Amino acid sequence: MKGHKFLKVTGILMIIAAAFSILAGVLVGGLGALAAGAGAASGLTFAYWAALFLTLVGGICQLIAGIKGVKHSKRSEKAGGLIAWGAIVAVFSVLSIVMNLVNGGEFNVTSVLTGVAVPALYIYGAVLNSKADAQYTA
Repeated sequence: MKGHKFLKVTGILMIIAAAFSILAGVLVGGLGALAAGAGAASGLTFAYWAALFLTLVGGICQLIAGIKGVKHSKRSEKAGGLIAWGAIVAVFSVLSIVMNLVNGGEFNVTSVLTGVAVPALYIYGAVLNSKADAQYTA
């Protein structure tokens, strides 16, 4: 079963990235609350809250996907759910990149590689796992 290695490695990478994402979201959210408490509430725009939401929820989804990928890497019957989790993580990554561009940020190739390539490899590993059963039943 070749796909289990893709799932395990990309799952671990997703867990690490999720930890950074959640930590960044908590720090940014805490700083925003501190700024709001100091009277800078007018500076906290919708874009700020949307970016914070994407960071936290995307990080949590990435953590769940990573844990499930590592846990179920050798179970081909779980491949469909893992494909869905990989797609969710990829969607949050793309939304984050688009939000950054809309807010005047620059296009960052590293963000695309880490945000889309890792979930794509995760999905690829899940697809390989789902095909593993088809090979044994044929």
